[in-house]
Amino acid sequence: MQLAEERELDLVEISPEADPPVAKIVDWGKYNYQRTKQLQKNRKTAKTLDMKQIRSGLKIGEHDLMIKMNRAAKFLQAGHKVKITLFYRGREQAHREIGFKLAEKIIARFGDTIVVDQQPQLAGKQLSFVTRASGKGTVTYGEMPADQTKEEVKEMADAETQDS
Repeated sequence: MQLAEERELDLVEISPEADPPVAKIVDWGKYNYQRTKQLQKNRKTAKTLDMKQIRSGLKIGEHDLMIKMNRAAKFLQAGHKVKITLFYRGREQAHREIGFKLAEKIIARFGDTIVVDQQPQLAGKQLSFVTRASGKGTVTYGEMPADQTKEEVKEMADAETQDS
């Protein structure tokens, strides 16, 4: 205590439970200032990861789905988690399996580049699941076959919905 008074500094108790108690002589104002500056610097450089959401209906076209999933891929590549929500309208509620098939299709097209954090869950009129990047390369959504015309893709989609 005498040393601290002689140097006109503060005596700070580091570990009061130790035997004998551990204390340190510091300039408390300077120490506190440096600590707050370091915390501000850490906050500034820290990257905040958000939960992004992609919403879609069940009757979405193949091309529209690709555009939404490519957007989701950009979010995943940036390190964000993505919550994909499929919503049911009207009589679509009677055919809930269509939403689960669409969710499985989306997950399959992303392949092993994503990890599903929360499996598809139905809550009211919404089917939602949460994904994140797996770290295995670049996150991409599977491409639409280039040799198929829009009409062929539409016929295939119509055939899939008629089967279910």
